[in-house]
Amino acid sequence: MCASSGLESGFELENELENEGDLDAEIERHYPFNALVNTLDATFFWLGSNFIASRTVLPVYVSHFTDSKWVLGFLSMVVSTGWLLPQIFTVEWVRRMPRKKAGVVNVGLFSERLPVVLLAPTTLLAISAPRWALVLFLLLFTWHVLGAGLVAVSWQDMLAKIIPVDRRGRFFGIANFGGAASGALGAAITAYLLNRYTFPYGYTICFALAAVFMFASWVSLSLTREPAQPIPAAEAEQEDGHRLWRVVRSDHNFLRYLVSQAFVNGGQMAVGFLAVYALQRWQMSEGQAGVFTISMLVGQSVAYLLFGPLADRRGHKMVLTIGGGLSVLAVTMALLAPTPIWFYGVFALVGASMAGFMLSGIMIAFEFGPPEVRPAYIGLNNTASGISSAIAPLIGSGLAGWVGYRGLFAVAALVGAVGVGLLGGWVRDPRHARAAQAGTSDV
Repeated sequence: MCASSGLESGFELENELENEGDLDAEIERHYPFNALVNTLDATFFWLGSNFIASRTVLPVYVSHFTDSKWVLGFLSMVVSTGWLLPQIFTVEWVRRMPRKKAGVVNVGLFSERLPVVLLAPTTLLAISAPRWALVLFLLLFTWHVLGAGLVAVSWQDMLAKIIPVDRRGRFFGIANFGGAASGALGAAITAYLLNRYTFPYGYTICFALAAVFMFASWVSLSLTREPAQPIPAAEAEQEDGHRLWRVVRSDHNFLRYLVSQAFVNGGQMAVGFLAVYALQRWQMSEGQAGVFTISMLVGQSVAYLLFGPLADRRGHKMVLTIGGGLSVLAVTMALLAPTPIWFYGVFALVGASMAGFMLSGIMIAFEFGPPEVRPAYIGLNNTASGISSAIAPLIGSGLAGWVGYRGLFAVAALVGAVGVGLLGGWVRDPRHARAAQAGTSDV
């Protein structure tokens, strides 16, 4: 917080835009440049992150140290929730930033990127001190994911500010398509390295490459041109404390959305076990984890190209409903798979489902309320999802030990199907709901 305050004080706020029209004009003027550098950010970040793919590579890495399903469940929980849970605690901090970039760039360098740099050296302990290698890996990876969550609201609010609403779907679709394409390259290299080098040296190289490209991502992100915006008027401290509760209490549609997402996230309880299940059942090589990652990225790439325009035209609720349905289909295929070839389709569907969440699970929160309370919606949306996502893998761990992987897949498919039904039939698309409300007020 101290570092953030010092950096923010360096901004020259005398150049703040005087009215909303000037702000819109400034955003429009910088849009082409901002779209470019943030697309490069996505490209490099995806490339780096797929050297440490959390759904395929890392569970296999952890399985070298332990066969405990609880450790795999913990890793899956960190992946699902670490980015989401801290966000509710940063809402007021972000709301008072004249430039949201200060959080995601300055704080994010230490909270999110630094621990990735430290991952590679821990692999060198894998032979001589395997327990320490596992503990240090879990600590650093948890630091990385929680640190990303610490700056997530500032990143999302910055994008909501610099990307006009009628271009957000296309921007995220194109940016993440480029990221998924570069990620496929990273996954292919990962598969080669893990097959070429004995344990743990393939992982050492992969983790080091992840650090290089994630730093390149940070450099691209730091070039973003974000105009300053006046800080909202100071409110009483007790008002700050009640802001989030008022949002939920007054917006019943948002509350219904959060309930539906809890079930959808519950359906994700099996995802962290898919790669380990396939490799163990059919005695496949470790490099196969990289091939599964490629399948997942192909699914994501195609989905981003389709989901971006669909979100702009039909709304984010439709994209999330389709994505949830694809997740249910993925675990159902895993349950019924007679051969390992089916798992290429399983991971392609997992990738498409993840694309729906990353695209519309983030941006739907932008549309529930006006800009002055947008950080509250973002924080509540992501933290509520984080809570349900934290519980799901732990339940999955217990189920895997009790009824086996296939029993876990069956339960996950059922829970996810309930969530998709609630989202599709119970929740109104916030964009359409607000438009209808505005039309009524005009009359």
